[in-house]
Parts: sequence; C-alpha cells; structure tokens
Amino acid sequence: MIWGLGEKLKELFRGKTDTAEFFDNLEDTLIEADVGAQAAIKITADLRDMAKKDGAKTKEDILGLLRRDLGEFVRFEPLAPDPAGLNVFLVLGVNGAGKTTTIAKLAQYYRGAGTDGIVLAAGDTFRAGAIEQLILHGKRLGVRVVSQDPGADPGAVIFDAIESAAARGEKLVLADTAGRLHNKENLVRELQKIDKVIRNKAGEKAVYRKILIIDAGTGQNGLAQAKVFHEAVGVDSLILTKFDGTARGGIVVAIARELGLPISFLGVGEKMSDLIPGGRDEYLDGLLGET
Repeated sequence: MIWGLGEKLKELFRGKTDTAEFFDNLEDTLIEADVGAQAAIKITADLRDMAKKDGAKTKEDILGLLRRDLGEFVRFEPLAPDPAGLNVFLVLGVNGAGKTTTIAKLAQYYRGAGTDGIVLAAGDTFRAGAIEQLILHGKRLGVRVVSQDPGADPGAVIFDAIESAAARGEKLVLADTAGRLHNKENLVRELQKIDKVIRNKAGEKAVYRKILIIDAGTGQNGLAQAKVFHEAVGVDSLILTKFDGTARGGIVVAIARELGLPISFLGVGEKMSDLIPGGRDEYLDGLLGET
C-alpha cells in the first residue's frame, strides 16, 4: 500500500537530491501531506544537515534519514481489552469519520482475537441512522446491541450497556457517541456527561479507554478535531480511517507531535477485516512508498 506522500516522493527522487531546490520541494511535499509546518521544517532542516555531514545523496540515503525523523514523531500502541474483567471503550469522532463502521470492525477484530462477550452501545442517539446502522452491524456479527429510541439520553444508553454487560459477565462494551462538531459547546458538555456516567458506573471495576476516530483525508482539520475531543474528555488513542482513499496520511505525524497521542489501528478499506493494528514500520512503509 502506497499513500500520497510516497507517490510525491517518487516524483521528487527523479531529479537530483543534493540541491536546495530538492529540499525546498521536500518541505512543501511534507506540508501538503499534512505532516504539519513545524514538523516539516524541522525534518527538512535535519535532512539537509545530515545529507551535508554524511554525504547522503542517493534515494536510499535520503529515505533512510526521512524515515528515521518521521519515526521519532509517531508512536503506536496496541489497544487490547483486559481479559480478566470488563472493558469500556468509548468511541469518539465527528460525523462522517467512519465511527459507527469502525466500531463494527473493532467488534470483529476483538472477537477474532478471542474476546468473548462483546456489546455495542448505540450512544449516538441524535442520528436515527446511526442507531439503525449499529443494530444492523450487530445482527451481522452476532453481537448484542443496547439501544433506545432516537433522542434518548446517550449516557443512559451507555449506562444500561455497562450494567447489563457486568451482570452477564461480558468483557467489552464498544460505545458509539454523537459527533456534531459544528455545535462544539453542546458536544463537549454531552461527552463530559457521558464520561462522568462511565466513571461513576465502571469505577475501578472496568478498564476504560477513549478512542478517537480520525478520517485521514481531513488534513489539518483532523488535528483541530483531536484537540477538541482531547480537551473535552482526554483521548487515550487514535484510529485513523480511510487511508485507502486519501492522498495524504501525514496527519498522524502532526497529531502525534502536537498531542502525544498514540495510534492503535489503521483503517484501510471498506471490508470488516480492513482494520489493522497500527505498527510504526507498516505505517512508515506505506507513507514513504516503500511497500
């Protein structure tokens, strides 16, 4: 898999790699790939210095240095439920990021990895379509779904899911949430209320994680989204979706650099199996066009 930055690097490397023009174009390419202006400037300056110091001129030399510098910004961490007790994963993200579909993919992934007793909580009660979609996914996957009518209190839905999962000895609650970022204040208040409900209900008896879904094609807007959700409730890890449809992918670097958040999964397609545990080498291979 080769993402947008890799394609543009191929074009750059067709010319000379030891000129000022090359490094200027490289900096522009990194910025266009959503690596972020500050990171792009630092990486390019490092590469320029190292190339001069070590005499690095070939494509392989420059790519090796670029890979090293990009890797310093990016952190990947696995997101595995604790098999010894209940886990509550609150899934966050704006509408259209692929939140509800990703929840279904997570359910399939964790079930395949041996997690028994998975429950989906339809906490996006403001979109009837989101509830229906999650119920449909649950039927297809054979996974229980806790839901109420559209307009219901999302905190109450998630409370019921946690309570019933605990009573049944189930291991993982994957909770959907609304993502109306255009109404930021209401969204933040709603998420903080849900967060409080989960903390009060689960307490120290459950592993609680907040996972943010970011569409890789949103560009630098993805960083702004991450900041809103992180400031509201504190994000534990990220899942980046739609890598197969974007010409970018560098937003991972920008978010990791600005907020220090790890990446746990990469969404690379529409199929339920197209959710892969994030690995730094795999991500960098794709980003730099080395696969």
